[in-house]
Amino acid sequence: MVANFNNNYSMYYDLLYKDKNYKAEAGYVVQVIRSLNANATTILELGCGTGNHAAILCQEGYQVTGLERSADMLAIANEKAIPGFNAVHTDITHFDLDAKFDVAISLFHVVSYLQHNEALVSCFNAVNSHLNAKGLFIFDVWYTPAVNHQQPATRVKRMDDDFIKVTRFAEPEIHTNENVVDVNYEIIIQNKATGLSETYYENHPMRHFCIPELEILARLTGFELIRSEEFQTGRLPGTDTWGVCFILQKI
Repeated sequence: MVANFNNNYSMYYDLLYKDKNYKAEAGYVVQVIRSLNANATTILELGCGTGNHAAILCQEGYQVTGLERSADMLAIANEKAIPGFNAVHTDITHFDLDAKFDVAISLFHVVSYLQHNEALVSCFNAVNSHLNAKGLFIFDVWYTPAVNHQQPATRVKRMDDDFIKVTRFAEPEIHTNENVVDVNYEIIIQNKATGLSETYYENHPMRHFCIPELEILARLTGFELIRSEEFQTGRLPGTDTWGVCFILQKI
C-alpha cells in the first residue's frame, strides 16, 4: 500500500501546515550540516513538497534540488520562484539525476511513507549513489518506542484563510506486526463565500523505526549511522520522542 493523496491535496497543503515552523526546522538542519561538513554547498531534498524547507535552505546559501512525485505540489513550489532551487518530478525510490550532492535530506517523516523493505533499500541505495564521498543523509521518521508507548490517537485540525476553512479528522489504524500506522484522513473544505463544502478522504500509511533497524539498513546500503537524536532538540530519543532524526554518512 502507498499513500493515497487525492488530487486536491496540494490545494490545502500549505494552509494545513501554515503553523509549521519551517524556519526552525530548516535551521536545525543547517546546524547539523555545518557541524559535520562546513564546506557543503549542495543539497538533495527527498519529498520537497511545495518548497517551504528548500526556500529557507537556499536563503542560507545552499543549492537545493528537490524530488517530488506530486506534479501539483511541484507546480506550487515552482510558482514560488525560489532562487537556487531546482525541482524534479520523480519517485524517491527510483531516480537517476546524473549528479552528486554533499548532503541529502528528507524531512517531515517522508521516509516513514516507505513502509516496505524493498522501497527503503531502493531509496537508500539511490541516495548513496547521488552523494559525494563522505556525504550526509539526514532524515526524520516516526520512532517505534514512542509510537508503542504513546499509541496514536484520533486528532482534529482546523485551519482557515480568507477564502476557505479546512477541517481534518485523523483516525489511526495500527498494524503492530508491520510497524505501520494507517492514518485515515477525512478532510472537509468549506468555501467561506458560498458556505458550500466538499469532503475528501486520504490514507497515509506511516512506518515507524527503531535505532538498530535503521543501523542495519544503513550498513546494507553503504552508510554508517553516526547520530540519532530528537528532531530539532538534539536530545537522546526516548518513549516521548515521536520524531527522531537520523544522520548517516556515506562510507
